[in-house]
Amino acid sequence: MAPPPPRAVRTPPTSSDVARAAGVSRATVSYVLNNTKGGRVSEGTRTRVREAARQLGYVPHASARALRSGRSGIVLLTAPAVTVGQLFARAFSELQQALSDLGHTAVLYGPTRTRGAAAGRHWAELRPDAVLSLMDDSLDEDAVAVLHQAGVGVVLGLGPEPVAGAHALVTDEEQVGFCAASHLLATGRRNLGVIVPADSSLRGFAEPRLAGAERAVRAHGAGTVVRQDLALDEEAAPSWARQCVAAGVEGLFAYNDEYAALAVRALLDTGVRVPEDIAVVGADDLLIGRLLRPRLTTVRLDYMPSREIAELLDRLIGAPETPPESHDMLRARLVVRESA
Repeated sequence: MAPPPPRAVRTPPTSSDVARAAGVSRATVSYVLNNTKGGRVSEGTRTRVREAARQLGYVPHASARALRSGRSGIVLLTAPAVTVGQLFARAFSELQQALSDLGHTAVLYGPTRTRGAAAGRHWAELRPDAVLSLMDDSLDEDAVAVLHQAGVGVVLGLGPEPVAGAHALVTDEEQVGFCAASHLLATGRRNLGVIVPADSSLRGFAEPRLAGAERAVRAHGAGTVVRQDLALDEEAAPSWARQCVAAGVEGLFAYNDEYAALAVRALLDTGVRVPEDIAVVGADDLLIGRLLRPRLTTVRLDYMPSREIAELLDRLIGAPETPPESHDMLRARLVVRESA
């Protein structure tokens, strides 16, 4: 059987086509569809132009609009090369909507497998109005320089440390471990275990949380911290649980609630009572922690609301010469339940 003939590609309609269909000038079409202020166009004409555009399937050309306005309307969000979960997905969805409400288009750019200047060149190719690096260590001083040279006026880094030349939303991950360990120490636990994910892509978050727990022990003046590497793997958990018991761990801080749930299950299967024998604290306040029995004590992370981040980007895009500033992005607070 002969293959079907290729589908004909339709020539996209132009603003001239819309103008002819609506019986107006191209300038009027531009006023209406670009929501240009100052154009004296009646509501009836606006309705006629929009209806003609809808019937023809006309969509304004983003590149042409960018040439006219000097802006692309794009806010580029660089995705980290890490294992991300539901918190990241929810935050991205909320930020995307908040930016859209302010007239910007959020574009999520996957990991480039490069860093520094090379990564900056990848991002600059889309000519964004702003780049927001989401926990992405590809952004460094060289990447910022390349973006600025390419005309990207606003670069905003979100992560544990500010990047030279860029605005910063600083997430102090140390306070998460400090908060968890301080609670365990206050309940009389002295030999603390801290779960660090075996997934190396998470080390940028896990290592500061470990350091925060160690700082809590120093501040308390008593106690020890034992680092415990663990894969998010049901088969690996029983062996880890036996080692945890052998090490004399009394209190356990898991990297997040998923690792905490795995740890609690493995400890219970080993015959360990939670919290009587080993108290457990997670982080992120995920639903799984509330479903677990015993219910999980956790560190809730209150991030800057997506609306505030979008408004900050909007202000910076309007004033790209603003000197780099740092803003606190994260506040950690303990949610006490049954596991500790």
